[in-house]
Amino acid sequence: MDAKTFNAKEAWGKLSATAKKRIVMIVILAVVVLIFLMSFIVYVRPDEYGIMQVNIGINAGIQEKKYTTGFHFLMPFGINIMHKFPRNIQVLELNDYPESASSNARQVKAAHIQTSDGFYVDVDVSILYRIADPYKAITTVGPGKLYEDNGILPKAESKLKESLGELTTEEFFNSPLRVQKAEQAKQLLNNELNAKGIMVEYVLIRYFRYSEEIQRNIEEKKLKDQLVFTNQAKARASAEEAIVKKVKQEGEANVTVKLEEGNAYVVKLRADMDLYVRTKHAEADLLVKLAEAKKTDLVNQAYQKRGSDKLVGLEMAKVYRGLEVIMLPSSGKMGFNPLDLNRVLDFFGIKQ
Repeated sequence: MDAKTFNAKEAWGKLSATAKKRIVMIVILAVVVLIFLMSFIVYVRPDEYGIMQVNIGINAGIQEKKYTTGFHFLMPFGINIMHKFPRNIQVLELNDYPESASSNARQVKAAHIQTSDGFYVDVDVSILYRIADPYKAITTVGPGKLYEDNGILPKAESKLKESLGELTTEEFFNSPLRVQKAEQAKQLLNNELNAKGIMVEYVLIRYFRYSEEIQRNIEEKKLKDQLVFTNQAKARASAEEAIVKKVKQEGEANVTVKLEEGNAYVVKLRADMDLYVRTKHAEADLLVKLAEAKKTDLVNQAYQKRGSDKLVGLEMAKVYRGLEVIMLPSSGKMGFNPLDLNRVLDFFGIKQ
C-alpha cells in the first residue's frame, strides 16, 4: 500500500502543470454533472409514498398519482417537488412519562378526561394510525408532518373525552367496558380523519390515574363492596349447604325406607316359599297316607277273598321257622300232632 501510494505521488509529481489542471477540471466537471443529474432524480424509500407537486406548467398543482418505491424523474430548481409521506404505522402517545413512550412516536400530555359522575382522570393512550391516502392528506392538512399537527392531534383528545367521558369513576376499572369505549373512540376518530386520508388502526388505553384522594376513596369503596359481595356469597353458600344437607337427609331416609321395603318383601317371599313348601309336603304326605290306606284296604280285600285262608296259613306256618322244640300233648281230645298236616290245617281253620 505504501509503495503504491508512493508511486502515485511520484507519477503525479511527474505530470506537467497543464496536465494537472486538466485532471482537476475533469473531476470538477464530473461532480457538477453528477449533482445536476441528481437534481432530476428523487428516491422514494420502501416505507414511503411520493406525491408530486408541479409548480410550473400546464398541470400545475398537487398530482393525484402516488409514487412508490424507486427512483423517479422530476424537474429541478423547484419546478417539481416530491412530497413524501410514511406508509408504515405511526404512533401518537398521550403520555406524561417520556421514558415509557416509544422513541419513534409523537408524544403529547396524557388525556385529561372528566367522568360522567364528575371526577377527573388522566389516561395514557396510544393511538396507532397510518396514511391511507397521501393525496387526501396533502390536499386537506398539508405536506410534511402536518398530518400530525393539523390532522390527528386536534381530534385525538376531544374524541377520547367524548367516548371515555361516558364512563363513571368505577367503570374505568371494568376492562371490557374500557375496551368498548376505546373502540368507540377509534370509530369517532376515523369518522373525522378518513376524509383527510388518515386511518386509525388501534386506540390502546394503557393506564389511568385519579388523584390520590379519589383513588383512596375508590379503593375503600371497592373493599366495602367486596366485603358485601363476600358476605352475600357466604350467605348463599350457607343456604346451599342447608339445601344439600336437607337433600342428603331426605336421601338417607328414602334409602332406609327402600331398604325396609326390600326386607319386608324378602320376608314375604320367604313366608310364601315356606307356605308353598309346607303345602306341597302336606299334599305329598296326604298322597302317601292315602296310598298306604289304599294298600291296606287292598290287602284286607285280598285276605277276604277265596284262597286267603291258605295265605293266612302259610303266614302262620312261618311262625314255626324259629322253633326248635315245642312240647304239646299229642293224644287225647286236646292233643296236637304237628306232623299231622291235616290236623294242623283244621286247627287253623283252613278248609281243604
